Parts: sequence; structure tokens; C-alpha cells
Amino acid sequence: MPLDDASADVVVSNCVLNLVPDKRKAFAEIWRVLRPGGHFCISDIVLRGELPEKLRGVAEMYAGCVSGALQEDEYLGIIRETGFADLDVRESRQIFLPDNILRGYLDDAEIALIRRSGFQVLSITVTALRS
Repeated sequence: MPLDDASADVVVSNCVLNLVPDKRKAFAEIWRVLRPGGHFCISDIVLRGELPEKLRGVAEMYAGCVSGALQEDEYLGIIRETGFADLDVRESRQIFLPDNILRGYLDDAEIALIRRSGFQVLSITVTALRS
């Protein structure tokens, strides 16, 4: 980020960090530019369960921020490992992938398997402080 160290009070992001290949580096940059006591508010897409391999390379899933998404625990773990405090998931909402979209890439048996597995795509809004 082309900002000086400890130069920002707030960082806001809306569903783009999961498209960044190195999420650890992205959160380290957020940490770097925030002043002590500053905070971020980020909305992003995370997963619970495994995204089927056939969906990972699909442009529609990438554009929808699904194929670049991490597992929820891993995503939140990166934030904690970066050193942020008072991590709070302010909102968590499931995004339903309709069968008619999935049928473009999966057969009915594969769709049924996803539904039974508990796989979820979630939109989360997270805040945390730089201590």
C-alpha cells in the first residue's frame, strides 16, 4: 500500500481481500498503515467446508469472490496471527449457491453431495484493532 507506516485511523475493505493471493501480506500491510488504536472493518467471503475442485477454476466463482475464499477459521486465524486485538465478527450471512448455477459445472449427484456435506459460503463483516 502506498501509505506511510502508522498513518491511518481506519481501513475499510468490501470483498476484495479474498482475491489477494497472499492474505497474510495483505493483513500485515493493514497492520503497518494503521496507527496504534486504529481499526479495520472488512466484509469478505469465507468458506465452511471444501469448495468442490470443479468449482475452483470457474470464472463465475472467482468473480463472485468464492473461488479465492479461505476457510473461515484460517481467515480469522491470519487476522489474529498478524497481531490484531478485539477481533469481532459483526455479521455472518450464508450465501446460497442455487442449483441452476451449480448445474453448469456439477451433476445432480455432486450437488446433492455438497448439500449434505454442510458446505457453506459466508459473507462476513469483521472488525479488529491495532493495539
